[in-house]
Amino acid sequence: MADSPRAMIYGANGYTGRLIARRALEQGLRPTLAGRNHEAVKKLADELGLPCVSFGLNQPAQIAEHIRGYSAVMHCAGPFSQTARQMMDACIAVGADYLDITGEVDVILAGVERSERAKAAGVALLPAVGFDVVPSDCLAALLAEKLPGAKVLQLAFAGTGGLSAGTAKTMFEALPKGGKVRIDGQIRDVPTAWRTMDVPFRTGTLHCMTIPWGDVASAYYSTGIPNIEVYTSASPKQVKQVRRIRFLLPLLSFKPIQALVQKRIAKKVKGPTDEVRQNSQSSLWGRVSDDQGRAVWATLQTLSGYELTAVTAVAALQKTLAKQVPRGFSTASQAFGKDFILSFPNTDIEWHGV
Repeated sequence: MADSPRAMIYGANGYTGRLIARRALEQGLRPTLAGRNHEAVKKLADELGLPCVSFGLNQPAQIAEHIRGYSAVMHCAGPFSQTARQMMDACIAVGADYLDITGEVDVILAGVERSERAKAAGVALLPAVGFDVVPSDCLAALLAEKLPGAKVLQLAFAGTGGLSAGTAKTMFEALPKGGKVRIDGQIRDVPTAWRTMDVPFRTGTLHCMTIPWGDVASAYYSTGIPNIEVYTSASPKQVKQVRRIRFLLPLLSFKPIQALVQKRIAKKVKGPTDEVRQNSQSSLWGRVSDDQGRAVWATLQTLSGYELTAVTAVAALQKTLAKQVPRGFSTASQAFGKDFILSFPNTDIEWHGV
């Protein structure tokens, strides 16, 4: 395996995986493309002139056979709740650095739980190096730097540019689980749309509701702030509808329902077009406050969700291949610096209350 490419992109045939593969090639990388669907992976690999391999994710030992000899694996096959742990374990077993583009709280925590094992193996664990949650994580770290001793962190986002099938599947899978926030350092389960607030994004004020976004997990490690809530834009009508049916949401956890809807999503949801993706923007807002009533807040404008994921994921992969990241688990801001998000095109931050 000495002559094998140093990087593998697993799930390369998915909507986001394809964007990352093309971006990697543009940046001078020649990763091996991988996934479960041999025909789809080979078609993309032939188109891009890259090597490919196909294998499933049933057992870490089986995965290890295929990734042995690679320096890093960029894992893009969701829902990550079903695929990430076994890929992490395989990477630790063979000494390959692990990256993914999750936004799932439990997957990020799975990286935290494996951190010491990864350090001992000389492996970096870097979940969430895409839109989930690079911009919000860097924003959180920058805010915490402005107000040392902050006790509350609130983050919100809007206008990500549409959904891919993979993202839609992950969101549907998460619906029965309700919401999550961090209170006094502990992650707590809360009802869906637990709280709402009007958020002053740079482009205008939008009504928002709490969601179980990855920062509920990751931002704690980036900032040390014990109370964290994450919001997304939703009209008052949408919030009312969600709250009206949330007592029914646990029913969606039944396997037949999940399988039926997941199949329908795969068939119907194709992801935003190139035009939509390239011409959309994402808006983020964040606020930190302390026990003395002091507060700092900021707005961040950046690329659309999938456009940003492609550029941040490849930049993260390049830094990882260059061994410029810590061993064990790290958040994006810990691994690449608080200003990482500001190094990308069409991205800037505005400060308030400083």
